[in-house]
Amino acid sequence: MRKHRTPEQWQTLVDQQRDCGLSASKFCKQGNIGYASFCNWRKRLSDPSTNDSTGSGEAGFLDLSSLMGNSPSSGPGWHIVLSLGNGVELRLSQHG
Repeated sequence: MRKHRTPEQWQTLVDQQRDCGLSASKFCKQGNIGYASFCNWRKRLSDPSTNDSTGSGEAGFLDLSSLMGNSPSSGPGWHIVLSLGNGVELRLSQHG
């Protein structure tokens, strides 16, 4: 049965492996930890640019009001395409 760990638990395991001096593969074998999962989490936790995008569980919002254009000279409106993955796109359009 797979054991699901929180990011905090993975961070503890990564720290323990680093401090004990064992290679990652030996540490995982001794602790009955999936080596590929360990390596994946070690990379995720060491790269701050991925922390926001990997699912902190919190929603993020982007203010699009600057795209609205408050004057007639700002153009005909906006067109937004959100790529949601797996070929799924959400398209928003406004006609001026």
